Amino acid sequence: MRVGIDARLSYHQPAGISRYTKHLIEELALQDRDSTYTVFQHRKQREPLSNAPNFHRRTLFTPVHSRVEQSMLAAELSFHSLDLLHSTDFIPPLNSSIPAVITVHDLAFLRWPHFLTETHAAYYSQIDRAVLHARHIIVPSESTKRDVIGELGASPKKISVIYEAAAPLYRPLSQERCRAAMQAKYGIPDNYLFFVSTIEPRKNIEGLLEAFYHLRKYYYVEDTGLVLAGKPGWLYEEIYRKVEQLELGQCTFFVGRVPDEDLHQLFVGARCHVHPAFYEGFGLSPLEAMACGTPTIVSNTSSMPEVVGDAGLIVDPANREEIAVAMHRLLTEEALHQELSQKGLQRASVFSWSRAASETLDVYRMVCDSTTVPAAPAHHSSV
Repeated sequence: MRVGIDARLSYHQPAGISRYTKHLIEELALQDRDSTYTVFQHRKQREPLSNAPNFHRRTLFTPVHSRVEQSMLAAELSFHSLDLLHSTDFIPPLNSSIPAVITVHDLAFLRWPHFLTETHAAYYSQIDRAVLHARHIIVPSESTKRDVIGELGASPKKISVIYEAAAPLYRPLSQERCRAAMQAKYGIPDNYLFFVSTIEPRKNIEGLLEAFYHLRKYYYVEDTGLVLAGKPGWLYEEIYRKVEQLELGQCTFFVGRVPDEDLHQLFVGARCHVHPAFYEGFGLSPLEAMACGTPTIVSNTSSMPEVVGDAGLIVDPANREEIAVAMHRLLTEEALHQELSQKGLQRASVFSWSRAASETLDVYRMVCDSTTVPAAPAHHSSV
């Protein structure tokens, strides 16, 4: 097979889709020595994403998410002989004859279009055509598959659910050492609840703050802080105002985007991880928490119950009392904490990038071997 992978976005952002692309390429390089891979990268990203002998870095000058992307990308790709192109960032070159595999990570942009810039709105407005054009669609959860079918009218036969995974970095460490190191570096308390994501309203951070306020006022928990990691996103000022309104400034700590090594230690040091988002296409941070042995609290919406299973506490993200009760239980019930810590480790071990790459290879082979791609294998639903 002659496979192209569009990895231009990895120059612009280190997390999210870029992390997905990086882990996928690393595992494909280990598993497939027979195919030829062309990894298309941004002109300023000189370092290849893989040094495997059958992986070749090539530059694309087409800017991502731009008005000229469709015309320029198709023209640039015409100089490359490919059996398929994997567009890991939703939208393939719609004017190209190269068979396209796309990954649709979520449909948050359809639910919260007002958070998009004009450029991003124009880019994601192509999703209907992308789904129609693609030879096959990869999604990270059954929940997202239902969304793509229900909201975009895609055929179930051309969708494969391929679960993502926590990076191998995330594993248990000494909690005492992690807490001491993170306390020294970020000035956070020894005992804390942990949230990590982009700091913006759609992640329900205001609901988390209200639940934390409820926890302190009605359950008399005054020795525990709330640590939030992640870069500021759209309307983040509203969240800071909420902290002031609830008078939580002395016990709430925004540490910004942190290096992976620090994020690992923050997960390990936390008493529990809380992720009460209204919507996630997959929900990687609960999985990372579980891989570290840290119990997690997640919403009962979208993909999160599917990912966590019975290894975490499931709450209604709109119910502040319910979130507060769950936090209080993990702060005070040691037996429950230990149980979910062990269950979380077991649950996280089910997901792996090795398996994700193997199943992605199956999709590549289906696309190359047949013009009619069969339905996704039934074993996905067993996770």
